[in-house]
Amino acid sequence: MSITSASICAAADQLQGFVGFNAKTGRYIVRFCEDSFGLDVLEQSITPTCEFVWRAFDGELMNLDRARLQLLLEQNVDERLNISEPLRAYMRRTDLPEISAERRRLNA
Repeated sequence: MSITSASICAAADQLQGFVGFNAKTGRYIVRFCEDSFGLDVLEQSITPTCEFVWRAFDGELMNLDRARLQLLLEQNVDERLNISEPLRAYMRRTDLPEISAERRRLNA
């Protein structure tokens, strides 16, 4: 099976969990329940992981952000996050530009 940009985008939309910015440490952290972040993470920074990996680019165009995906990979909980082979392949292909797609934020 070949991996296409559409399958990579679909894999990104299937990511599980939430990401929040911890103001005390200055780092993003991952949790699997929206209520488990604690006081050092502002509620407005809590984002579903499937949205966190997309960065606004131009109008409705968004880029699938490799730096944000790398942050998730560094958590070493690929199965819980639902990181699949299309996303791993995307991360290995640094010779290709980031994927840009027209999309709208999913309602959480």
